[in-house]
Amino acid sequence: MWTAIAVGILAFIFSSFVEYWVHRLMHHAARFGERHRDHHRRNEGQGVIWEFRDYVKGAAIAMVLPFAISLEVGLGWLMGALAYALFSAYAHQLQHENPSKCFWMQMPVHYVHHKYQMWHHNFGLAVDWWDYVFGTYKKVDWLSEEETQAPPRGYLELQWW
Repeated sequence: MWTAIAVGILAFIFSSFVEYWVHRLMHHAARFGERHRDHHRRNEGQGVIWEFRDYVKGAAIAMVLPFAISLEVGLGWLMGALAYALFSAYAHQLQHENPSKCFWMQMPVHYVHHKYQMWHHNFGLAVDWWDYVFGTYKKVDWLSEEETQAPPRGYLELQWW
């Protein structure tokens, strides 16, 4: 059981690392970036469920490969990867609709990434760790009148599908 928990934590962290680099790649490689450029033009998420579906589809093989090692490792990895995919889908949608609710980050990096059209900074979606590690974190004063005057909304008041 402890192995599955440890592997799940590693999968969660690794998933955030992959997400950071895939997002960064979308800004530098035309082949991967067209759908992402459309996302920037629209500046909206697709809903938590659809984001989650896309993350799982994109990582499905990596989510099941650890079962080749053992059932315990496979289950731990799958649970950690799914947990991150769900957390990331939620955080992504939240930052498009209600960024001030991202209490776990000093600044909602994905919101800022869109608001200021940052093509070289703030690539994290759910966490900002990797932006700090790889020097792409760019702090800005993001709370403008638009955000401070927005009507209060709860953590679950967002588009789910």
